[in-house]
Amino acid sequence: MAIVTTTQARMLRRRRRINALMLALCALCCLLVLVPLAAVLIYVVSQGFSSLSLSLLTELPDPTAANGGGLLNAITGTLVLILIACAVGVTIGIMSGLYLAEFGQGRLAWSVRFITDVLAGLPSIVAGLVAYGLIVVATGAFSALSGGIALGLLMFPTVTRTTESVIRLVPNAVREAGLALGIPRWRVILSLVLPMAAGGIATAVILGIARVAGETAPLLFTAFGSPLTPTGLMQPVSALPLAIFVDSQAPDPQSHALAWAGALVLIVLVLLLNGIARLLARRFGGIR
Repeated sequence: MAIVTTTQARMLRRRRRINALMLALCALCCLLVLVPLAAVLIYVVSQGFSSLSLSLLTELPDPTAANGGGLLNAITGTLVLILIACAVGVTIGIMSGLYLAEFGQGRLAWSVRFITDVLAGLPSIVAGLVAYGLIVVATGAFSALSGGIALGLLMFPTVTRTTESVIRLVPNAVREAGLALGIPRWRVILSLVLPMAAGGIATAVILGIARVAGETAPLLFTAFGSPLTPTGLMQPVSALPLAIFVDSQAPDPQSHALAWAGALVLIVLVLLLNGIARLLARRFGGIR
């Protein structure tokens, strides 16, 4: 009995050492992930904070000004493009994710999943070429609509797969309870399943926005860029990633400072969108 007890004690000490080692490795991996993120944030803030001002948000770019003007056109253009992309990507993504989660059986569902996975890894410039061929060539003009559709094509695969995963987390007992009360299945989905998954769907939308918020390549030959604020969907518009790219290529230091300030504004915009989505998810409840 004493030998067995000693052996068990040794095994317990060994398990504790292995457990401590694995916890240390997990902490190290977490640190390795956080260090590059913190380094990028600190560097962007250090480079762009000095160029932040009210004029940056309220003025148009002006190469003759001492500070190079502002980024009002790029900020408003980014918001317009994101709204158009959400109108395309969120609508298609949520509907297709709902179909895959609730009715996703057979060859059609397999095909949808396969195509969605392929499109999730689609290079952004290919989406830009598709939007260019379908809209820019057809209309004969660069426009916010073509840029938003290009971003929407990049957004919806992320929204689709995330929405499917979230809706599948809703317990089947909820569906069975609704059906047992004689409620039609479509009403069960709309009134019970979707509200419970609202928080997760909001996260899916944020993931989709994060996927496209910093894209530059598809905008080069769709939205094209403009020094003016957008006044219509069929006109060229600028965007923060596009303005950052253009200003970073300019030879003057004022443009470089404007590019760093634009990068900081873009990061702040993404953080605000994440915060708003979290607040909405907490307000309306659901799976998170």
